[in-house]
Amino acid sequence: MSLTYTVTDSRVMIKRCIRRSLRDSEAFFTALLLPIVLMLLFVYVFGGALNTGGAYVDYVVPGLIVLCAGFGAGTTAVAVATDMSNGIVDRFRSMPIKGSSILLGHIVASLARNIVATTLVIGVGLAIGWRPTASVLEWFAAAAMIVLFALALSWLAAAVGLLARSAEAANSFTIVLMFIPYISTAFVPAHTMPAVLRGFAEHQPFTPIVETMRGLWMGHTSTGAAVGHVAWIAVAHCLAILAASSVAAAWLFRHRTAT
Repeated sequence: MSLTYTVTDSRVMIKRCIRRSLRDSEAFFTALLLPIVLMLLFVYVFGGALNTGGAYVDYVVPGLIVLCAGFGAGTTAVAVATDMSNGIVDRFRSMPIKGSSILLGHIVASLARNIVATTLVIGVGLAIGWRPTASVLEWFAAAAMIVLFALALSWLAAAVGLLARSAEAANSFTIVLMFIPYISTAFVPAHTMPAVLRGFAEHQPFTPIVETMRGLWMGHTSTGAAVGHVAWIAVAHCLAILAASSVAAAWLFRHRTAT
């Protein structure tokens, strides 16, 4: 019976968070359109000046998907911080509702927004000349990588939203997450960067995630590493972020809602 209540509560909270996203049309359409605008900007304005060994659109799509996930995570952090500061959680706690379902609603809504935004990025990429060579199995593997990464980032965003004391403070998380992918192999190869930045770009978590998607879709990575090797590193990073963030979010939620 307890499991039935948990499932029911989670379903209600997921619907609430999705409806909330749709009602905030400005933020919702910004999250969907920003990656597309950036893709057109990079491909048609900067792409001609960047040498990546092939068509720039073939290089940049995985990076834009990572950037898209970062922006979506920032939206989730703001939503969680808003719930924690406007009193709605106290009202929920006065009802027979599982506390875990409140966070789960935000996580699933974040994942849904990321999937929709990623689908749009892929569709526009194909429309402007992106030509992946992946097999059906490789497409499934790339999709799994995207879902795992978005899930890990969503839990991280939820933890940040619980840690922040206001929506404004949580909003700064968006800036950080949107900045880090630029110092990776998302938009230019690491070897083109100065030595100090190159070291960071080659060893930060976003790079193996980008390279895994690039390798699965295009058959090679920009670093020359084997796809299988970077895939294991990417999965390890995602699982580490997911484990640490989910534990931290659960603890922070209990701490913030303790009577």
